Amino acid sequence: MATQALINPTLLRWARERLGLSLDDAAQSANVKPERLEAWESGESRPTFRQAQHLAHAFHAPFGYLFLQEPPEELLPLPDLRTVGGVPVPRPSIDLLDTVRIALQRQEWYLEYQKDHGRDPLPFVGRFTANSPVVEVAADIRSVLNVAVEQGQRTWEAYFRDLIEAAERVGILVMRSGIVGNNTRRKLDVSEFRGFAISDPLTPVVFINSADAPAARLFTLMHELAHIWIGASGISSVAPGNSRREETFCNAVAGEFLVPRELFWQLWHAGPAELSLLVAELARRFHVSRLVIMRRAFDLGLIDQTTYTDHYLATLAEFRTQDNNGGNFYRAAGAKNSRRFAQAVVTEALSGRLLLREAGRLLGVQPNKIREFAEQIGV
Repeated sequence: MATQALINPTLLRWARERLGLSLDDAAQSANVKPERLEAWESGESRPTFRQAQHLAHAFHAPFGYLFLQEPPEELLPLPDLRTVGGVPVPRPSIDLLDTVRIALQRQEWYLEYQKDHGRDPLPFVGRFTANSPVVEVAADIRSVLNVAVEQGQRTWEAYFRDLIEAAERVGILVMRSGIVGNNTRRKLDVSEFRGFAISDPLTPVVFINSADAPAARLFTLMHELAHIWIGASGISSVAPGNSRREETFCNAVAGEFLVPRELFWQLWHAGPAELSLLVAELARRFHVSRLVIMRRAFDLGLIDQTTYTDHYLATLAEFRTQDNNGGNFYRAAGAKNSRRFAQAVVTEALSGRLLLREAGRLLGVQPNKIREFAEQIGV
């Protein structure tokens, strides 16, 4: 007879509820009968060690948690700057917690890598504060990234890629993903967060939630970069209506960087009367998405929040109905990890200074695929 696991039934129920799953949904996820799971949660019976391990895996909880006397207090390891109407949002989901933890693990490895190679602190990290002039901060970001105000005839998609490359080039790790790790069943919720920033003089990190509409990610990128420039780590919603000082400031910097206020104001009042035509014209002029133009117009009081929100939700719905087949795995892995980080890990692995197993764990790539991954990212 298999040995029973002396788990705490209360912790099993806690592991299920922290995912927001009903008993039936959790039982289906764990591939057990609901009545059996209910018996385990009530303490009427106990699972075997193997069954308990399977439950922990299904509920995305460390196996040891099931044996604790009380549920652990799970806190975000970064400041939570998200508010709705000035009120803090509910506790973070396990998907958000795990995503932040993964990013921090990678950031910590790269921080040691930077120290080992004698890298100097990046002078722009924390150069300003949330009381600095918005125009001055936006101009400094543009100067450091070496990005001109006029972008010629490029599309906003190309502009977005160029800004990411510029940020990575000056030492910022830009990570993008819409799922937790490589688990396609654990999709990130864009209504929970749009991105986050880890401000560090040697290893700053920007994370963008790719579950958001592509048209919205450009604004999120600039918002998180503004966090780096004022040296403020944190989880961001980037949504209008957030009353946190850091968030309103970073929103203002992002808007000023992408769509300078003075020029925008002139063109808005000189443009077509019909909103859709005006927005399309300004999007082409500033080489940003129409959603960014709508956001700038809202922030400047030119349209109301309902008009902006309706446009954003329609854009998000259109993105979600598209056939997203995931694309090239290695290209996606490069985006998730940050190209700069991925190249450093692969270089260390191929030189023998880092075990392939450890490199695979850091990158979310099978160890025997590291060499193939290296070719894809140009190492």
